[in-house]
Amino acid sequence: MQSRARRSNDERSATTRQALVSASRALFVEKGYAQTSTPEVVAAAAVTRGALYHHFEDKQALLRAVLEREFAELRRAIDQATPPALGAREALIAGSLAYLDAMAVPGRTRLLLVDGPAVFGHAEMMALDEASAAGSLREGLAALLGDGPLVPALASLLSAAFDRAALAISTGGDAKAYRAAMLALIERVTAGAGR
Repeated sequence: MQSRARRSNDERSATTRQALVSASRALFVEKGYAQTSTPEVVAAAAVTRGALYHHFEDKQALLRAVLEREFAELRRAIDQATPPALGAREALIAGSLAYLDAMAVPGRTRLLLVDGPAVFGHAEMMALDEASAAGSLREGLAALLGDGPLVPALASLLSAAFDRAALAISTGGDAKAYRAAMLALIERVTAGAGR
């Protein structure tokens, strides 16, 4: 009986936390992080202010939870596009396209490439990204080129190019052209490797 009550409390807590993260995401995308207030989040999630502060220390903690979920979804999309059966070059190409596709989810570019860095700074965003797309790109390059000393810098530079492409696409840039340009860049960088 007590374990059922505990499970029920845990489920309610998880549901409340999820509602807060989902409401925050929607508001951050619609209004921007700076223009969103915690009372608006509480109202949108249909929870009490006490529930908000039970789960999150402040609005920054809410944003971090949103970003962690976005990065996890981004990594999931890349992983789904790159099954272990693919060769290193094919996986790098498929993962690159999956990144651009996943960044096309409405609001994701704003969250991960505009508001997140503005609030947390470059170093902290890179740490969050390491478990996601940046880590996946570095792993893909290492699989194709070997784990040499240039791979981390190369992954960082390519990651920046991917982010710029995602930003350009999100503001109306030609998605087809940016996809082709990124694939050409990957091809040039990895030319002769793994053949």
